[in-house]
Amino acid sequence: MNNCFYRGINYWPAHKAMYWWKKFDRDEVNRNFGLLKRYQMQIVRLFLTWEDFQPKPEKVEQQTLGNLLCVADLAEKHQLKIMPTFFCGHMSGVNWMPKWMIDPGSEPSLRFPIYSDGTYHYSSIRNFYQEPEVIEAQLFQVTQVCRQLNGHPSIWAYDLGNESSNCCIPHNRKSARRWLELMQSAITSSHPDCPVTIGMHAEDLEEDRQLWPQDAAIYCDFLCMHGYPFYLSWVSDPLDVHILPFLGLVTAWLGHKPVLFQEFGAPTRPVIPPLTYQPSLSTPLWEETRVANYYRQALNLLSASGIIGALAWCFADYIPELWELPPLKENAHERYFGLVRHDGSVKPALEFFSDFASTNFKENIFSDWLSGFSRDDFYLSPRQNLTAMFSKFKTVIGKENIL
Repeated sequence: MNNCFYRGINYWPAHKAMYWWKKFDRDEVNRNFGLLKRYQMQIVRLFLTWEDFQPKPEKVEQQTLGNLLCVADLAEKHQLKIMPTFFCGHMSGVNWMPKWMIDPGSEPSLRFPIYSDGTYHYSSIRNFYQEPEVIEAQLFQVTQVCRQLNGHPSIWAYDLGNESSNCCIPHNRKSARRWLELMQSAITSSHPDCPVTIGMHAEDLEEDRQLWPQDAAIYCDFLCMHGYPFYLSWVSDPLDVHILPFLGLVTAWLGHKPVLFQEFGAPTRPVIPPLTYQPSLSTPLWEETRVANYYRQALNLLSASGIIGALAWCFADYIPELWELPPLKENAHERYFGLVRHDGSVKPALEFFSDFASTNFKENIFSDWLSGFSRDDFYLSPRQNLTAMFSKFKTVIGKENIL
C-alpha cells in the first residue's frame, strides 16, 4: 500500500444480488468491471457467501472456486484490485449461512433471521470463534481459497468477515484473538505477503462485542470500519457526514493501525420505473443529488482525516425481479443503495467518484479532540464515550472548512 487515498466499491451485481455465485455470469461481471474501471474505481470488495463456497464442512465447492478465479482474472483485465471477504455471513439485514452452521437446538435469534438452503431459519448460528469443528472448517476454506488465488496480481487484501458480530460474538477477547491468529496464519501460509483485515462496523464501537480494534490490530495489516448515520440512535442528522471520519479515527486511535472506511452510502429514491418510493420505509430514501453531495463531502473528509480509502455501498440497485426475495422483500431500502441504477445507468454519485483526486490524501489533521479519553477504558462505557467524543470532534472539525 502506498501513500494515496483508495477508492472502491462493495460488489453485488444488479441482476443476481446475493445469488450471483449460484447463477454466475462471466459476461455480467465483465461489463460491470469495465464500468467501474471507466469511473476510476480501484478496489472491488467481494463476498464469499459461505453456503456457496462451503456447502459442507469438509467440502469447498470447486466450481465456485473456479468462478472466483475468473472474477480475479476479469479484475486484472480491467486493472482493478479485489478484496475477497470470507464467511459471509451478515448481509443487508439477513445472516446467510450454510445449513451445517445452524444450531438446531438453540433459541431463535432475536434480531436477524438466518437464510439457508432457500428458506428462513429462526434459530442461532454456531459460534465460529469457539467450536473446534467450525474453526477447522473455516481454516479449510481459507486455505483452499488462498491457494487458488496465491500470486494473483488482482488480490489487494483478504477480509476475515463482514460485520461478524451480527452473526455471533466470541465468549471473550482471548478466544477472539486466538481465532484471528489462526485465520491470519492460514492466509499468510497459503498466500504469503497478502494483507489481511476484518470488516468491523459502528456497533463494534457502540458495544463491547469481545473483539476490539486493539485485538484485530494485532493480526490485521489495517483495520476497517463501516458507518451509516441513519442507523445510529445517538446521531441526530440521518446524513451527518461527520460520523464517517469520526468512526474511522476512533478505530485508528483504538487499534493504532491505518483504517479503510470499507462501507458507507445512502439509498436513493428511484427515478426509473417501477417508481415504488414508500415514505413509510423504516429507512428513508433521499434524492440522488443529495446522496451525491453526501459522497462528495464524505470523500473530502475521509481523505483529509488520514483514512486510507473509502468503499461505497454499493455497486448497483437490484432489478425488480429480485424484490420479493431475501433480503430485499423485508428490507426494501436495500434495493436502492447502488451507484448504478438497475437498468445500468449511472447515478451522480458515481460520477463524483470518478472526478475525485486520489492525491487528496493527507495525514490525520484531527487529533486534539482525543485528548482526555483512554483507549484502555473506552469499552467501560462505549456508547457514552462515543457521544462525548463525537460532540468534541464536530467542534474541532467545524473550524477546518474542509467541506
